[in-house]
Amino acid sequence: MPRKPAAPLRLIETARAPRSSPSTTDQIVDSIVTAIVERRLMPGTKLVEQQIADVFSVSRTVVRQALNQLSRDRLVTLEPARGAFVAMPSVEEARQVFEVRRLVEGGLVRALAATITEEQVAGLRAHLRDERQAVARSDVSGRTRLLADFHVVLAHQFGNAVLADLIADLLSRSQLISLMYQSGQSAEHSQSEHVEIVDALARRDARAAVRLMEQHITSVERNLRLDPRTPDLAAILRPEDPR
Repeated sequence: MPRKPAAPLRLIETARAPRSSPSTTDQIVDSIVTAIVERRLMPGTKLVEQQIADVFSVSRTVVRQALNQLSRDRLVTLEPARGAFVAMPSVEEARQVFEVRRLVEGGLVRALAATITEEQVAGLRAHLRDERQAVARSDVSGRTRLLADFHVVLAHQFGNAVLADLIADLLSRSQLISLMYQSGQSAEHSQSEHVEIVDALARRDARAAVRLMEQHITSVERNLRLDPRTPDLAAILRPEDPR
């Protein structure tokens, strides 16, 4: 039985299952996640409860609930007597996140290639057009959000909200990793890879779609500085030869 067309395209901060009446806790969580995705919140940033409470006109108890939720999602680290901080993923965690993304998103495009409709292809191409325009006008936060959201949009086109949720979480963690390990991946390169993936889906070429998605995620990982060169302390500290 063919899948129903997916819900309208959504940005990553609204990619989760729609809520009829989002709570203030949800709003705080969404705001912090969006700031991470758009690279406005850096790893290690202290999240001061009172400042957040003032922004949303709520008690610190409500803020604490939001921070606890983000901690469970591994986007925030809670330290006793010190407070909450934007997470700083380890190298091992970074590698594991990208490994999971290859497995999950490769499976997604394989399944989507078998069920995708012309209407869904048109929706994906509309998203690509928005990406291209954001890249062309150097809209840094807009293009960052749209390039990340492409992966969530694929899950929505497949019609699986749980999968969209999982990918949104992985992408939020990927953005922290990219910030921490200085990604060298250009927006133009990412956008062109997205175009190739959609072209493969439009052809219903599952093998090519999987290969291109895995290459795309691997390319992002390879552009991270996950293997920093260990400094040679002896060479650095050795006194210079006066001759």
